[in-house]
Amino acid sequence: MSEATDLKPIRRALLSVTDKTGLIDFARTLAAHHVELVSTGGTSKALREAGLAVRDISDLTGFPEMLDGRVKTLHPKVHGGILHIRNNPEHVAAIEAHDIQPIDMVVVNLYAFEKTSRKPGVAFHEIIENIDIGGPSMVRSAAKNFEDVAIVTSVDDYAALAAELDTNSGALSRDTRWRLAKQAFATTAAYDTGIANALDAIAQPSGPAIFLHEVLPQAIRVIDPLSKTLRYGENPHQKAALYVDGTGKGVASAHQLQGKELSYNNIVDLDACWELVSEFDASANAAVAIIKHTNPCGAATGTTVLEAYQRALEADPVSAFGGVIGINREVDDAAAEQIAKLFVEAIVAPAYTPEALARFAAKKNLRLLQIDPADTPRILKQVSGGILVQDADRLRITEAELTIPTDRKPSPEELRALLFAWRVCKHVKSNAIVYARFDHGHGQTVGIGAGQMSRVDAARFGAMKAVLPLTGTVAASDAFFPFADGLETVARAGASAVIQPGGSVRDAEVIAAANKLGVAMVFTGIRHFRHG
Repeated sequence: MSEATDLKPIRRALLSVTDKTGLIDFARTLAAHHVELVSTGGTSKALREAGLAVRDISDLTGFPEMLDGRVKTLHPKVHGGILHIRNNPEHVAAIEAHDIQPIDMVVVNLYAFEKTSRKPGVAFHEIIENIDIGGPSMVRSAAKNFEDVAIVTSVDDYAALAAELDTNSGALSRDTRWRLAKQAFATTAAYDTGIANALDAIAQPSGPAIFLHEVLPQAIRVIDPLSKTLRYGENPHQKAALYVDGTGKGVASAHQLQGKELSYNNIVDLDACWELVSEFDASANAAVAIIKHTNPCGAATGTTVLEAYQRALEADPVSAFGGVIGINREVDDAAAEQIAKLFVEAIVAPAYTPEALARFAAKKNLRLLQIDPADTPRILKQVSGGILVQDADRLRITEAELTIPTDRKPSPEELRALLFAWRVCKHVKSNAIVYARFDHGHGQTVGIGAGQMSRVDAARFGAMKAVLPLTGTVAASDAFFPFADGLETVARAGASAVIQPGGSVRDAEVIAAANKLGVAMVFTGIRHFRHG
């Protein structure tokens, strides 16, 4: 196909949009190239108020909009005008016989279904009324006939299309029409996926929409658009990219304020440290986690971010080199000054003061991210031949839910340390043992044994990693001790109290060992395996 025949002039455009951002300027470009503008409802009103000549859709079809706008573009004179093949004599004869006028461009963005369905207390009928029918139909028709018709579904394309129209005297290339068509089918696929997912979770088709978030869906439908291509994956020989869920929240959509491009491993580690610090209420405590290879090497709380950071770093300053840092509060200048002294790959926090940003600006390679927290209700993991789905582990144990099977009860300070260690242990790869302490009103990790095949080895490794004194610490185990040797190991290391799920067939043996050693032990009744 030659470059000349590759170009298709735009003579008539149908515009019907929910998001009117940039619409007027783009329509003016079309009008400047003598394109007839045909439009519907609110779009027609907006164009006319801007001084543009607009033909109503009812004038084109000879049929009024009806049923509260449910029927306005579902008409042969619309779809015939879009779908007929221009170089097919039979198609051309058919539209001429039925007085159907060609439509060369369709500009459509769809009803905001997902935004509506997420509104608190939204009524079921409102969700249903925000299911667009005519829009997706026109999008699919125009995309199917991309050889002759341009389909525009994103306001982000207006500027580039206007420039191309100016360059080509009101025509668009086949490459552009093909790109727009692929984007259009992706748009309708994502739209239908959003509808199916929302309706799948609604209990009853009446009244306020009650979403059954605790029920696993009948099908997994994921249409997440490409956000960016990454330099490589976990290793340089692996291709990788980041896709986002459209909420604009979470690590995937965090705003990078400065620094080098994020790597695949950076994103994984940032997600791990943000999940950990999110365990702690920012209004009550500042929390800082330093992560290496998805495991914390240090975590702590404090009255200020600076105090929490210093305590987290103190737990393992060697491993912290080259890690990533998660912080649950706004980062101020005092904290930034100290953090800037350490080489770290990336930092994620909800906010930074101007002084902190100025401090970090001197470290040009430091990746600095500002996050809008996201609630992730479910976790998806791909395995060969399928996908595993589970609820996110949001369960938090309280003091009232603990049981104490040992003769010695934990002191108030030990109890606070145990609950702190338990929250951290939840974010350590299994098998996991976390040694921690609680002093001056705040928690601090002392030694972390992560990802060991044996729970005894995890206990030994956590003790071996300790830089701070282990005497008087507490220990958390993410699952029960199958034998007494694990508990004996943490006691010999210096732990005076232990938190674990309980539930082993040898619980009595483990309790007896704790009593013999004078160790206080509490049972949570739940476990926190983290297999990755």
